[in-house]
Amino acid sequence: MRYRRQLRSRIILAFVLLGFGLTALFAWATNWTRTRVENQLVEDVMNRNIEQAARQFEQNPDNPQFAVDQIRAYVYTPENFDSVRVNWPEWYELRDGIYGMTGVGADGDPFAYKLAVRKTPKAWFFLAYDMSQATHGEEKFNRAIYGSVVVFTLLSLVVGWWSASRVMSPVSELARRLKRSGRSSEPENLAQHFPDDEVGQLAEALDDYAERLTEVVQRDREFNADVSHELRTPLAVIRGAVELLLSRPELDDKTRTRLLRIQRAEQQCTDLISALLLLSRNERGHGATDVGKLAEQLLDAHRAQLGGKPLELRVEGERGLVVDAPEAAVAVALGNLVGNAVKYTTQGEVVVWLGGRSVEVIDSGPGLSQEDAAKLFERGYRGTHAGHSQGGGIGLSIVRRLCDLYRWDVRVRPGEQRGVVATLTFEARPPAKTKPEA
Repeated sequence: MRYRRQLRSRIILAFVLLGFGLTALFAWATNWTRTRVENQLVEDVMNRNIEQAARQFEQNPDNPQFAVDQIRAYVYTPENFDSVRVNWPEWYELRDGIYGMTGVGADGDPFAYKLAVRKTPKAWFFLAYDMSQATHGEEKFNRAIYGSVVVFTLLSLVVGWWSASRVMSPVSELARRLKRSGRSSEPENLAQHFPDDEVGQLAEALDDYAERLTEVVQRDREFNADVSHELRTPLAVIRGAVELLLSRPELDDKTRTRLLRIQRAEQQCTDLISALLLLSRNERGHGATDVGKLAEQLLDAHRAQLGGKPLELRVEGERGLVVDAPEAAVAVALGNLVGNAVKYTTQGEVVVWLGGRSVEVIDSGPGLSQEDAAKLFERGYRGTHAGHSQGGGIGLSIVRRLCDLYRWDVRVRPGEQRGVVATLTFEARPPAKTKPEA
């Protein structure tokens, strides 16, 4: 099916069908014309001879032998009409006209002939024209015609293949250069490698599009870098001020709790900024993040914000899961899953279960429908269980983008009895294979 979808294949197929169709139509028209002309000539000869035989018989009925061209003539007077029934039974019932007949010769070979019939009260005239040679000639002619159709079809295939190669060669070269250009930060100027034709115009349009796209990407990267830098500066100030305030021994518990909340919020903002910067650059940062330790920290942060909600938060499963990614990226991905579970579970428990290469966040909340599970990671989508809660529905969208960047996999499904099970699998998908450059 892929071969049939290629433009080269369509051009070749078009040439083959065109060559075959025109040749077959020409062969049919030629054969039809030859057969029609041949039959007309034979019938004209037979009509002329049978008219001449009738006139000669009227002039001299005692001599029924006639000189005719390439034809056998038979004349029967009324007293011999019954002999026609005996000798030529297939002729007896025929009326005036010309008929195509078949018979068997003395050697047992079948032959074909045309029979002209003219019946008068005085005599019956029969003229037989042997069509055996004409039939053999027709067979040879048909073989020649069929051979011509095959030859011209193969010629059309060759011409189509050559034409398709010539037509598609610049397009294929443009595609190769465009693919190589996409692997570098600076796109290659494509138009300079092609003449000023349709392919050259396409290359020029692609160059213009690549230049505008590069400018947009560059502005976006510069903006993200500037925003990241400008936001990190006040966050660093907030962090220093909070640490300085927390170091004072005279702080009361209420103030210390608020400062710790500010400190956790500052850390969340820092992690989110780092993750968004990685997404904007489409760069995979590296690190050695202990997922179990990070999960404990996330649950501790949420315990401080429960506000008396009857909810148990705990970590279970295997410890020692280490992921090759910055802690900020893992914190944003796992933190969104844990945050949603704590947010929508009014009572019961939220369990972070650690596996060999995955993490499951299991809650006992109201659960969600299959429709919500399918659309939950779409940007701006807020499930039916969200109600009047705050949020723009972009947290899980960021999780999906991080998973695409690091080739992780995230899935959300309803629990067995109630609640939701969110699974984050690390290195779940193999890296995409790229062809080496020529």
